[in-house]
Amino acid sequence: MRLRILADGDEEALVDLRSWLSADPGAARLPVATVTGRGPTMGVLEALDIVLGNALDVADFVLAYVAWRSVRQDERPAPADGEAGGQRLVHGDSTVDIGHLTPAELGDLLRRLNDSGTAGADE
Repeated sequence: MRLRILADGDEEALVDLRSWLSADPGAARLPVATVTGRGPTMGVLEALDIVLGNALDVADFVLAYVAWRSVRQDERPAPADGEAGGQRLVHGDSTVDIGHLTPAELGDLLRRLNDSGTAGADE
């Protein structure tokens, strides 16, 4: 399953998340690619593409993401507009705010997204 985490104008959040994932013992082996802007925003980090191949990958990503989010919230004040980067996930045609989900909720969401993606592939 390929998912995308959006910057929403907060490039620093994605740089931080990518660094966190690469340092996390479980998530370090997950393929993570940067998505940069085209046109006037060329070179600006817009998203991270992450590939989760199995249930262990999902669990490793969930734990690393939730730990990163918790540490980041403790270290930085919330933006005035409430929009922090690394909070929205895109999979296929679905875009979901994951910034508030518990580890169990995020894991369940990823499993459901994966199931919906594989169901369409079989048709």
